[in-house]
Amino acid sequence: MERTLIIGTRGSELALWQANFVKDSLAKVNITVELKIIKTQGDRLLNLSFDKLEGKGFFTKELEEELLAGTIDIAVHSHKDLPTENPPGLIIAAVSEREDPSELLLILKDCVDVHQKLSVKFGAIVGTSSNRRKAQLLAYRPDLEIEDLRGNVPTRIGKLRDENYDAIMLAKAGVSRLGIDLSEFHVEELTPNEIVPAPAQGVLAIQIRESDTELFEALQVLNHPDVAEELAVERTVLKLFGGGCHLPLGCYCRREDNMFQVFTSKAETGDDFPDRLFLEADKTDGLAKKIIAAFDPQRKLPTSVFISREISEQSYFRKALEKHNIQIEGRSLIRTVPVITKLDSYILKNIDWIFFSSKNAVEYFFQLGPHLPKNVKFGVMGGGSEEMLRKKGHFAAFTGLGIDPEDVAAEFAKVANGTQVLFPGAEESLRSIQKGLSADTKVIDISVYETVLEDEVERSGAEVLVFTSPSNVDAYFADNLMDPYQKVIAIGKSTGKKFDEMGVKYILPFSPDEVGLAEAVFGIAPPNPPR
Repeated sequence: MERTLIIGTRGSELALWQANFVKDSLAKVNITVELKIIKTQGDRLLNLSFDKLEGKGFFTKELEEELLAGTIDIAVHSHKDLPTENPPGLIIAAVSEREDPSELLLILKDCVDVHQKLSVKFGAIVGTSSNRRKAQLLAYRPDLEIEDLRGNVPTRIGKLRDENYDAIMLAKAGVSRLGIDLSEFHVEELTPNEIVPAPAQGVLAIQIRESDTELFEALQVLNHPDVAEELAVERTVLKLFGGGCHLPLGCYCRREDNMFQVFTSKAETGDDFPDRLFLEADKTDGLAKKIIAAFDPQRKLPTSVFISREISEQSYFRKALEKHNIQIEGRSLIRTVPVITKLDSYILKNIDWIFFSSKNAVEYFFQLGPHLPKNVKFGVMGGGSEEMLRKKGHFAAFTGLGIDPEDVAAEFAKVANGTQVLFPGAEESLRSIQKGLSADTKVIDISVYETVLEDEVERSGAEVLVFTSPSNVDAYFADNLMDPYQKVIAIGKSTGKKFDEMGVKYILPFSPDEVGLAEAVFGIAPPNPPR
């Protein structure tokens, strides 16, 4: 291409980084580019929250007007800022690779409380102007006080540094692109299944005139069709929900092992407890419509759920279900008892890692009053174990995500192979994580508790039965059978194997915690009622 192209961009540090990224990428294929800085309405309206700006053209309208006028050739946008419809005459010619769409919670170090979920102290003031983030944060931590936060990324970080807030939430993508040093803060990284990101978060959109076919072809070197396919799901969901409104909506689609996984979070307001849904399919066709149907206010949900554990009044699972008037019957069908009362000090000598596969393992291990090595690190299986470890005053250096122990073992092996790892656990542990470690890893197993089945377990008539361990399955079905209308959720694959042996169909959540279980209940097709 012989002509020099002009990229229109906003003037913030992040916008200039994005524009220069495109400029430098095009230079590699011998296309010359100049930048033109354009101020948008969103840069002027500093008194409005981001939810009233994002997706409504406040950050893009002026750039699009100059594109249509021919004064620039390319507009580079954060894709999440774009309305769901292009103005007539404009198209998205290319989308970038996706930067990690996780969220970062930056916390002043004197406001850290490891015992609390998310590590920020009780009643902390957290800055964010996103109702999407607000609703999801308050679902985890209703004690937090959420206050508006505006400005570009460095400005927002400066406001935290000046102690206007105890913590703030930012998209990881912007911080990573600007290479900002966050060592003065405590940083909690929240993955997309913990806090569901905005549709298209972490992706750049390269917009041009529809008639500029030569430029469209030239820009295909920057385009990522796989990302575009995932974004089509997210932005279709946004559009079908009335795209561009300030609805607290998170939607994230990714491809894992040839399957498309979609996480969605939706609330009515920032103060409303959000509904969560996880869907998985082998193709994207029709996925967005399935998501919209699941959130239909007229849709029938199960009316009653049994879960094989005690559920506190403040639990995420209870709040998610009671929002829809779903009755909860929570009772454990097993008892756990300690098998040792003292831990020999030599066991902990030279230990590099301690890995917990359950909340009970954490509880019974710390009841022994262990004298921990100075630099020992902790690994856990799932959010429940991670939360229990926090209550004991420790962070997890590794948290296994998902429900497949083999996958977690493979990830843990990347950081723990060749070290010494202690596994406190149940007396009849399946040792799933241990089996995934290399031969040069020293594995030490200690039984800290055993499971005892309750006698004569009472049958539940709930429409949905949720089982949280293989032992609970054994206890329930020793005396009971399922009714044809009942549906089953198994917290993980080990529990699911019990139902495989019984020939019973079941549902697996994405994550073996209360959020994952609530998603599974919300995503279940309504059972046929008993006759």
